Amino acid sequence: MTPAIQALKRRKAEFKVLEYDPAIYGDDSAESYGEAVARAVGAEPARVFKTLIVQLEPRGLAVGVVPVTANLDLKAIARAAGAKKAEMAASRDAERSSGYVLGGISPLGQKRPLPTLIDDSADGFETILVSAGKRGLQIELAPAALASACDGRFAPIAR
Repeated sequence: MTPAIQALKRRKAEFKVLEYDPAIYGDDSAESYGEAVARAVGAEPARVFKTLIVQLEPRGLAVGVVPVTANLDLKAIARAAGAKKAEMAASRDAERSSGYVLGGISPLGQKRPLPTLIDDSADGFETILVSAGKRGLQIELAPAALASACDGRFAPIAR
């Protein structure tokens, strides 16, 4: 059980854990890893969200949760967080802060909770999927449950 799953259980949140073979993505594929995950769990790619850690200037690290079919808009997340600028955090900083390895970073159960912004497109779905904190595991839950569990808020941060 990952810290993300434990965090949801402590909150008595309603969620499902979906497993897939983490070796689904090959170097010869034009498909993104997120789209391969969506296919593996039988979900619409727009419902599968990736978790990205950014460095805000001057505020420190923050979390952006965006669909795997989109990119994080660094200007938009900086604006939504009230920062001057944002850039992707160094891999080492993202792993150290979250307690997860790249490719398995979850917005839930992070070692050091960070301000979290979830793309507002999530609100258009009954449920979305996010990493459970380990490659091969996804959590399916309502967008409001995700926001509540990670003290996140919705903002237009994807492009």
